[in-house]
Amino acid sequence: MIKRINIFVLLMGIFSFATQAQEKLTLQEAISIAMQNNYDIKISKNNLSIAKNNANIGNAGMLPNLTGTYSNGGSYQNTRQTPATGPDRVITGAKSTNNDIGADLNWTIFDGFTMFANYDRLKELQKQGEVTSRLAILTTVSDVITAYYDVVRNQKLVIAADSAIDISVFRENIAKTKLQLGRGSKLDVLTAQVDYNTDTSNYLQQKNALQVAKVRLNQLMVRNVNLTFSVDNNIDIDQALVYSQLAELAGKQNPNVQNAFINQKVASLNLKAIKGARYPVVSLNSGYSRTNSTSPTGFNQKFAANGFTYGLTASLNLFNGFLQRQNERNAKIDIENSTLNLDKTKLDVSTQLLTAYQNYSTYLDLVKLEQRNVDIARENLDITLAKYRLGSIAPLELREAQRNSIDAQNRFIEMQYQAKLAEITLKEISGNINLSN
Repeated sequence: MIKRINIFVLLMGIFSFATQAQEKLTLQEAISIAMQNNYDIKISKNNLSIAKNNANIGNAGMLPNLTGTYSNGGSYQNTRQTPATGPDRVITGAKSTNNDIGADLNWTIFDGFTMFANYDRLKELQKQGEVTSRLAILTTVSDVITAYYDVVRNQKLVIAADSAIDISVFRENIAKTKLQLGRGSKLDVLTAQVDYNTDTSNYLQQKNALQVAKVRLNQLMVRNVNLTFSVDNNIDIDQALVYSQLAELAGKQNPNVQNAFINQKVASLNLKAIKGARYPVVSLNSGYSRTNSTSPTGFNQKFAANGFTYGLTASLNLFNGFLQRQNERNAKIDIENSTLNLDKTKLDVSTQLLTAYQNYSTYLDLVKLEQRNVDIARENLDITLAKYRLGSIAPLELREAQRNSIDAQNRFIEMQYQAKLAEITLKEISGNINLSN
């Protein structure tokens, strides 16, 4: 058993050295790497670029259309012409040519203000793209912070599990020493060995959980998932969050609320565009053409012409099977739905915010409570260890004190992590996450 303990201590030393040699990754660095590499952020930025490209007066129909045309062709024909008097006129392989070049301009100068409604809608869609891009960034940063502190939590749990092994090794050594001196029993040694193996199993499982958490963080940062690193060992909680301030920020900055508000404005602009069909459409048109043709069989063997054309066109939809009225009614229903969706989104955000704040307040209290429990359990373990060295208590009492201390540490770490998650959720809902942390 002594050999096994020495091997384990050696492995622990190697692991400790490897941990020290690992990259030290700070939260700020993790966020920065994710901001540069994360796929969701890149996709949202590309979609924003598309929305910006679309928001122009040409896409809204305000600019004229100019079309250039060119055609060039001909034919070969065998002809026979029979005049009223005289012999037939026979031409073999008569070649005709036709060449035409021109440009046509069409400009809608009035369409019932539909083009202006379309332009305003495109600008609102650009704003929505900006909000969606910001939402992707907030979500990604929130996920990175959560994953980072999950690594911190598991790293702290590994340290706690390691300390349990130290006590188990100490207890096993004392049990063996007592057995050799004739003051102990084989049962105490075996029990100590079982507890040692149990603690080692817990340590290895916790170490595996730590590695899995690191893989998840590497994935969010879009880098090699096999990269290993260490993190800070502290879970710092912002304890100065005020619900009323967060609620005010959420009403102004929450991306889901902003998107719902923009959808309401887009629905109103769609109705305005549809109503434009009740007005006449007035267009200016103009063009230039140049034509050259030859026809040896025609009355005019050569023909050439060039010049400008111009005109004004007006049209008015007099009746289209009541579709205009139907489209307007549907657009009004869309406005009502967008208003309902905005109210629903505000209610959902308020509910999420209040729930998260209640969790946040509760976990802050639990952190304080578990901190006191850790101190008490640690003091109890120190006293129990001292008594065990003197042989005044049974091994089971030491094991119980050890379990109490480990459980208290684990609960304290878990409450810190849960409080941090609640803090992150509150800042994400209120749109107030510090992107550089």
